[in-house]
Amino acid sequence: MSLAGILAAYGGYHRDPRNRRTHYVGVPAIVYALLVPAALCVPSIFGAAVGLHWILVAALALFYLSLDRRLGLALAAALALLAWAAQATAGAGTGRALSVAGVVFVLGWALQLLGHHLEGNRPALLDNVLQIFIAPIYLIAELAFALGLRAELRIEIETRLASASRH
Repeated sequence: MSLAGILAAYGGYHRDPRNRRTHYVGVPAIVYALLVPAALCVPSIFGAAVGLHWILVAALALFYLSLDRRLGLALAAALALLAWAAQATAGAGTGRALSVAGVVFVLGWALQLLGHHLEGNRPALLDNVLQIFIAPIYLIAELAFALGLRAELRIEIETRLASASRH
């Protein structure tokens, strides 16, 4: 499936602007909260200590780059910022870091669920759990569209959404 198809499928669950706004805070909050415990795990790879959060961010960045180079680069930068924040939080100690991550995780999901309640639909991941990986690139694409970038991708997504709503 093309990036436009992937984003249109995800976007069908996120037509209400209020829902999308909750996701702009909720999705990064959840990603950060998941990176915090990963930052507490620092395995040795070829003799070098590398936080698990950096390994996860690298793997996710490669996935997003495979979908779209320009959006993937922007998302890799955003993920790196979240990883640095997670690493700083992990520096506060295990107990404090996990407490912060837990609170942020719950608040992030509460925002997501509020957004879907406002829209009157269920989260995309309830139909396909892999949609959780699409949320970040969807938000980066939406940001690009708001900045007037990637107009051709936006038009293709909107065309697919319009076609799907007619069926």
